Amino acid sequence: MDRRTERLGKNEAVFREVNERINEVTRDKAAKYHCECGHATCTETIFMTVADYEGLRSDATHFAVVPGHEEPDLEQIVARNEGFLLVQKRPGEPAALAVDLDPRS
Repeated sequence: MDRRTERLGKNEAVFREVNERINEVTRDKAAKYHCECGHATCTETIFMTVADYEGLRSDATHFAVVPGHEEPDLEQIVARNEGFLLVQKRPGEPAALAVDLDPRS
């Protein structure tokens, strides 16, 4: 696996962990989640419902990112929502890393 793919994947896993904690403590039907892109300096947030979050987490290769934060060579856009994109890691190393680092797996 090349260094860029691994670095981005690990950064995404950290942001996904943050969102897991947000999801655990939110008592509302919606919350601000962290963009799950691979950019370590990203501070963007995504407003989505708990149902939206649970839906994207049903597949370990899915991530929610702010438009423009997607990595076309590593992931494809599978849905466009208000304020965020749902991306899926491409088969091979990107998808395998996402599954390996998934806290729900």
